[in-house]
Amino acid sequence: MASSRTSQTKLAAIPRGVADVLTRAGVRAGQTVQLALSGGLDSMLLLTVLAGLRERAGFDLRAHHVHHGLSPHADDWAALCAARCDALDVPLTITPVRVQPEPGEGWEAAARRVRHGALAAEAAQWRVSAHHLDDQAETVMFRLLRGAGVHGAAAMRAIEPAPGGGGRLRPLLAFSRAQILAAAQAEGLQWVDDESNADPRFSRNYLRHTVMPAMSARWPSAALTLARAAANFDEAAGLLDELAVQDATACGLPWSREVMRGMRAPRLANLLRWRLRALDLPLPDQARLHEAMRQLQSCTHDRPLMLPLGGAFLHAYREVVWLSPTYPELPEDGVPWQGAATPWGEGVVEAEPVVGAGVSQARLAQAARCEIMARWPGCKVALVGRPRKDVRSLSQGAGLAPVDRDRVPILRVDGEVAWIAGLGVAHGFACRAGEPGLRLVWRRPEAYSADGVALL
Repeated sequence: MASSRTSQTKLAAIPRGVADVLTRAGVRAGQTVQLALSGGLDSMLLLTVLAGLRERAGFDLRAHHVHHGLSPHADDWAALCAARCDALDVPLTITPVRVQPEPGEGWEAAARRVRHGALAAEAAQWRVSAHHLDDQAETVMFRLLRGAGVHGAAAMRAIEPAPGGGGRLRPLLAFSRAQILAAAQAEGLQWVDDESNADPRFSRNYLRHTVMPAMSARWPSAALTLARAAANFDEAAGLLDELAVQDATACGLPWSREVMRGMRAPRLANLLRWRLRALDLPLPDQARLHEAMRQLQSCTHDRPLMLPLGGAFLHAYREVVWLSPTYPELPEDGVPWQGAATPWGEGVVEAEPVVGAGVSQARLAQAARCEIMARWPGCKVALVGRPRKDVRSLSQGAGLAPVDRDRVPILRVDGEVAWIAGLGVAHGFACRAGEPGLRLVWRRPEAYSADGVALL
């Protein structure tokens, strides 16, 4: 009898632990909680636990199964997920995806990328995954073997708040796979075993089936100790972030090139990595980052820089420095424009009706062709109150960074420049007082601007 009570107490620890994570995260009644449901042991147990907590907590539980189609059993896995969700009255979304690795990307990374994309396409305040303590230990080992710094070695957090509210939860992170297996068996649950998880060609599988068992045979608490190390790394990572915030404040907005030139290399690297993480951009390898820092600190202020950092660019122009995502390709030809919001590059050209300002609506009504396009050879314009000049020289005079000069959208009307983002309206298209006009802007993500301004 005593043994039975002890067993029940251990099994109850998981629902209590999951409820504690939801409470600490601030999950509220009426919010949507989306569970990534693979059909495996961990996610099937977590589905059952969350379903048992939803009435008391008041959240809206949904499950999402990503059908990769890589296994001959994939249809059976989806069917099992559907049957369990139906039994628990949990809405389920099944999304078929096609996994195709990009250049330099492995199958594991490609599958993870498309899976995350499918899950993110469904609206939810909280996105929940069933990672557990053994997953955490494997992640720490995997990242250390790849030379990760303290942020990478900190691995996964149980609660990752998103800037706009909600975020990502891993409520099983404190529990081992053995604990989860015991709880699932006690519940009489069914689950699937993905045969690809046994393939030692994949690095994580090799760690799981070869390295971790060998370590645990020598050090029985290896997984728990590695998870504890992850918590220590996370604490150190938080202190580095605090230092980066202080350095970012010292650099001002936009960042001062002079201040950054005087920073010690480790602090500058920490600041740049912090900013890349804030922009949700991939971190470059150490060699590429250090080369970019070398150029930034050695080049004179009169030399513009646009240095590639993998999935980002480090810019320096005149006295300022900033980081941006990579730039999308621009259309080779002009894009027809009829006044509606028009995508252009990394942003959108928008027009707002005004009176006595902007581009004359009457003048546009007489046009045979209006289009948005980039600067073309020999492109000149006479802006209001100014002589006719080359557009590139005007852009430079207005302080536009070199990267923007050939990217800013131009409204061309019957072959003539009518408006240029960041510069203004051409004299022949400007509104008169009291006349209906259109005020045009190029709205793009703030990350592309040195000073965080979204409009140009």
